[in-house]
Amino acid sequence: MVVPVRHYGRWAAGVAAAVAVAMVIHTLLSKIPAESRECVPTIGADGHKHWHCFHPMVWRFSWDIVGRYFTSSLIIKGLLVTLLLTFLTMVIGISIGATMAVLRQSPSRVLSSTAWLYTWFFRGTPVYVQLLFWFNIAAIFPTIHLGIPFGPRLAELDTVGVMTPFVAALIGLGLNEGAYMSEIVRGGILAVDEGQIEAASSLGLRRFQTLRLVVLPQAMRVIVPPTGNEVISMLKTSSLASALSVTELLRAAQNIYSSTYEVIPLLIVASLWYLVVTTILSVGQYYIERHFAKGATRSLPMTPWQRIRYDVSGIASKFITKRPGVTP
Repeated sequence: MVVPVRHYGRWAAGVAAAVAVAMVIHTLLSKIPAESRECVPTIGADGHKHWHCFHPMVWRFSWDIVGRYFTSSLIIKGLLVTLLLTFLTMVIGISIGATMAVLRQSPSRVLSSTAWLYTWFFRGTPVYVQLLFWFNIAAIFPTIHLGIPFGPRLAELDTVGVMTPFVAALIGLGLNEGAYMSEIVRGGILAVDEGQIEAASSLGLRRFQTLRLVVLPQAMRVIVPPTGNEVISMLKTSSLASALSVTELLRAAQNIYSSTYEVIPLLIVASLWYLVVTTILSVGQYYIERHFAKGATRSLPMTPWQRIRYDVSGIASKFITKRPGVTP
């Protein structure tokens, strides 16, 4: 007879985790007496009017105020700006990162050194400093000249008019993200076995064809997970654009609570929207990873819905087998 191992430590940790979650939920849904009093008239036994004053109970985290501003027009506009800034930044970052990763693998010392210097500089300086630098670039270059390098100028632009807060944030975040994406893409390329490249060369494929048809499809399994993390990180890092007066999600919340003085509820509104978008991006990342896992594993990982059905069917089967007289 086989006696199952009893995991007392696991049970104790599960109980502690359940108690901690219950305490957090209780705190979030708790109410406290309000600072201001409310007075209502009452008629006493003597027939005279008396005033009864009390402190009404209000939500500790002001959920009523959170619900009021959660879908306000200013918050939604700020959310759309955040999503647009994140999307454009990642397009710039992935494009630059892929280019720099390929250049780092180039046999040319000039190209590989240039790509290394780019990554070294933009990873070595804080992104906040880079944003402020691009926002104040007009102090160094009052005008932007377009033309042939070291040759005649074909056009001249006013830097202040071109470098708006949104453009400055886009350039600063995009260039910084490109440095990190270059290392992610380079790591994915290096993860591909060299035998694959040698086999492609023996078939007569050129270097670019080998990269596009052989290396990158296999490297995507390594590139996609950290890229998904970078997208989620960029969604939150875009809040730094509020320092440049870009009215994104956090700035919109700040503009509202600067006039209403409801600081905590508006910060909760912004945090909830970040959580909603992050959750959606995480689900999308999961399915993208699952798509590129084809051919690498014998069976694909279950989707969340498949996992729920599997767990429910497992619990149901255990319940049925425990019933007397029922054959599983």
